[in-house]
Amino acid sequence: MEQYDVIGIGLGPYNLGLATLTTERSDLKTIFFDQNGEFAWHPGMLINGTDLQVSFLADLVTLANPTSKYTFLNYLHEQNRLYKFFFFHKFEMPRKEYADYLKWVANQLPTCNFQSEIIDVIDHGDHFEVVVNHWGLQQTKSYYAKHVVMGTGGEPVIPVDLDQTESEKAFHSSQYLYHKDHTIKAKHITVVGSGQSASEIFYDLLKLQEHFDYHLSWYTRSPGFLQLDNSKLGQEVFTPDYVDYFHNLSYKERVDSLEHLGQLRKGIDGETLHKIHELLYHRSVGNKKLPITIQPLTEIQHAENEGFGVKVKANQWQKDEKFTFSTEKLILATGYKPNIPDWFYKRFGDKVIWEDDKRYKVNQQFKLAFKDDNQRDHHFYTLTNLEHSHGTGATNLGLAVDRNIQIINEIAGKTIYPEQRDTTFTEFNPANY
Repeated sequence: MEQYDVIGIGLGPYNLGLATLTTERSDLKTIFFDQNGEFAWHPGMLINGTDLQVSFLADLVTLANPTSKYTFLNYLHEQNRLYKFFFFHKFEMPRKEYADYLKWVANQLPTCNFQSEIIDVIDHGDHFEVVVNHWGLQQTKSYYAKHVVMGTGGEPVIPVDLDQTESEKAFHSSQYLYHKDHTIKAKHITVVGSGQSASEIFYDLLKLQEHFDYHLSWYTRSPGFLQLDNSKLGQEVFTPDYVDYFHNLSYKERVDSLEHLGQLRKGIDGETLHKIHELLYHRSVGNKKLPITIQPLTEIQHAENEGFGVKVKANQWQKDEKFTFSTEKLILATGYKPNIPDWFYKRFGDKVIWEDDKRYKVNQQFKLAFKDDNQRDHHFYTLTNLEHSHGTGATNLGLAVDRNIQIINEIAGKTIYPEQRDTTFTEFNPANY
């Protein structure tokens, strides 16, 4: 029976980074599977002119091995775009180019397999059996590994019941570009949400508004359309040092900390907010009434079909005033939640330790805590659903590299990639003088 050291479940940026780092330096025998036909990173949100909110240094490998041939800079060099990026004068990667970079890496790695859906994972006491449906080959096959790493990403959060609406009328922001052509032909378009995705969609539609004839609305249940805190000292919570500190807090302290760090975790890039306001200001010269509605403190409660559009019930929650409006298109930029496969609950729901009814316990090296931990040397690592255990940087691309370093070093039993610590000016524990 052929046995791998690691089987990776899912191929988003996190497991792709793990595949890249293990391919380059370790002697670990690995294989990775993803159910999609090919590598694709948020294809429905690759809006022209949008950038990532993190530096290009937060690629798949640079923070572990800046000499790697899989760095973003080497990708630019291979594409003859290094000088163009040099004069781009930004640290942030364009979203489209980041997606192309990821695909460029994935296409070079022999350990990455697509059209391969994981349909079951069985714990055999000293190893795991991973059952894969290779739907492109119409074949089901079992693979065996000492360890598995689950990187199944997120799935859209839909806060209202859309069963009574048609998919072309009401949809999640992850589908925006697929619906854009018919969306801009509507008479009234509504965007819901207060994060970066909502702002980018609103701005994209705002730029096009003068070429079409639609009213554009933007609602959020948040108190305002608030700017992400990009202060340099504040951003030091996105470091391995802070993750170490956070993980050692009690469960309640960790959950409470997530709320305290709201402006560092969630919000809109200041440049995007400035662009929106400037465009609105220029268009309003002469006190021109704009076909725009921008309203915070508003919760969307219900949506249903109404003629050519959608009837929406909402509540201004601070005043507790309910109201109804009609829109032809309803775009829900309402975020994501951890995508935990059904087989996980079936096979491991009773075996792992849960910190509450939705969040499993994860140790500092990203291993699930099992009830029989003292009897096992085969481990289930997770890159999914880590916010409660490892903090606000659980979805941060730069911290994903450190996460992979820790997993690789532990499985290998030696230091393959040095861990970077003592990296902040901020002290998170009481200082000793």
